[in-house]
Amino acid sequence: MGSVEKETDEPLTPAGRLFLRPEMNQVIHCTIGLKNPIDPVSIKTEVLNSLMLKHPRFSSLMIRDSNGREHWRRTHINLDDHLIILHNPIKEGDLLDDRDHESAVNHFLADMSVSSGLSYDKPLWEIHLLLAHNCLVFRIHHALGDGVSLMSMLLACCRRIDGEEALPRIPSFENKKSNSNSSGGCSGSWWKLYLYYLSVLWGFVKMGFFSLVFVVEFVLRALWVRDRETVISGGEGVELWPRKLATARFLIQDMKVVKKAVPNATINDVLFGVISSGLSRYLDHRGSNDLQQGLRITGVAMVNLRGQAGLQDLSTLMKDNSVSPWGNKFGMILLPVYYHTSGANPDPLQYVKRAKVMIDRKKHSVESHFSYKIGYLVMTYLGSMVAGLLNYRIVCNTSFTISNVVGPQEEIAVGDNPVTYMRVNSSSLPHALTMHMLSYAGRADMQILVAKDIIPDPEFLAKCFEEALLEMKEAAAATNKS
Repeated sequence: MGSVEKETDEPLTPAGRLFLRPEMNQVIHCTIGLKNPIDPVSIKTEVLNSLMLKHPRFSSLMIRDSNGREHWRRTHINLDDHLIILHNPIKEGDLLDDRDHESAVNHFLADMSVSSGLSYDKPLWEIHLLLAHNCLVFRIHHALGDGVSLMSMLLACCRRIDGEEALPRIPSFENKKSNSNSSGGCSGSWWKLYLYYLSVLWGFVKMGFFSLVFVVEFVLRALWVRDRETVISGGEGVELWPRKLATARFLIQDMKVVKKAVPNATINDVLFGVISSGLSRYLDHRGSNDLQQGLRITGVAMVNLRGQAGLQDLSTLMKDNSVSPWGNKFGMILLPVYYHTSGANPDPLQYVKRAKVMIDRKKHSVESHFSYKIGYLVMTYLGSMVAGLLNYRIVCNTSFTISNVVGPQEEIAVGDNPVTYMRVNSSSLPHALTMHMLSYAGRADMQILVAKDIIPDPEFLAKCFEEALLEMKEAAAATNKS
């Protein structure tokens, strides 16, 4: 029997092995708020009947062979080992009011982000039911999959509350560009054909130039180049420091208003403009008078490399030959923001315009694909220790992490219980500041996880981001009217 199990063991992907390294050990926390009180029996029934328990990743142990290589081994699921029920309200000493559900849940998540991993004695996921706060917390190890895979799995287990039988839809906020004009223009005349091929050639030149610049910078960041130290800087060992968590709330419609005011902008451009403006506001608040205008503060972002954006069909994800297979399929890019005092930027939209220029250059490069491939090669030929060290160095040499996951555009329910909010964050990193945004039903909540001895007031930082977007919205409304 043992030999049969060994033959059916499936090796972990290189990215999955990376997330098991002690210095990069990452657990994703997806928090779902519910409208009505939670019935644990109902939740257990929903999980038992869900696709999740049929998926091999969620029903496998992570084991190591005699050579220390990690594998997945199918096992029997005892749901009681994965369903953890907390009956009492969560308190932080005497400072937390019983009715302050958001602060309570954020305190719980902050504590779990730094102090509690997942046991290897069972498949690497848990569901915590916080009954006093009407919310569920899915804790899923990053080795099981990336944000797209896990969100696709989660939403396949939910239903829309509008009565439709279809899966919740994931909207695309990026600009959709048609190629029909290009082909039609090329057939009109030799001059249009010439301009078309010239533009294609120029595109290749830009791709080569920006790829070279960004790839060299990426390599240097993995070696010794690092950001200048500021009041938000982390560093080696900071992943072990105590955490605080705050939530910044945005309306997708407000972001769309800003997007419309900046030609060809995307929601990601707006988000990064908000980050740039908000961090500048926060640094001013902390009295960073010695910082020079235009100081670079570098972030790390994960980019989806799947052939299809948005929600993935689970049957497609689980095919070995799929263009969007299950697992971790993303690249890493460096996204810099630049410090500017409020007086130096009378037009709030300048933050979005600068963000758009930078992100457009990143889109013209192969930086994300390079980081994915080089990580794969290092992991395959040099081992997880070297790959983990290089990733750890990149994080230590930069200032923050940012991610943006697109969630369902309709309201959904877990069983018959409507979902009021969805939020996501992950385990702590050497960064003192990590930000994870997840959209849901016209809203977007960004979880701001900080090392509290470095950034003691994440609630004020969240307010900086919220006010930055509202200021941009006012400026955009005036621009759109004119």
